[in-house]
Amino acid sequence: MKNEALQHPQVAVRAIITNSNNEVLILKRSSTDYGNNKWCLPGGKNDFGDSAEEALIKEIEEETSLKVTDLSFLFFLNNLPDNETELHFVTLFFKCACSGEIKLNNESSEYRWISSSQVDHYELVFENDKAIKKYDQLINQ
Repeated sequence: MKNEALQHPQVAVRAIITNSNNEVLILKRSSTDYGNNKWCLPGGKNDFGDSAEEALIKEIEEETSLKVTDLSFLFFLNNLPDNETELHFVTLFFKCACSGEIKLNNESSEYRWISSSQVDHYELVFENDKAIKKYDQLINQ
């Protein structure tokens, strides 16, 4: 029997953080059960009692040591269970401005700044590739 907690959608938050070249920050996951050694946007689960904004600010600081100076909601995506994971997430994506220097915690082994044209060169999980392409479409309308 499947874990009952996995039978309900969960909320996740992800950050689109860009540099001066409009490249997006991605992290290579490590020491994790899902998507190990694959790439994703900074973020994670929205814990009970935290607003989406609070959750994202915490996740960014924990994962990268960056301080969020501004954020705004962009869009959401449904990440349905598939052959990679049995998890179901509704993921909220935010555009974030940050300050500081990137210092990764143990959840990530590397980081990269990539353009939307480079997305297909990285194995991104949780449909973060779709999110980066959707963001690119929004800013280039």
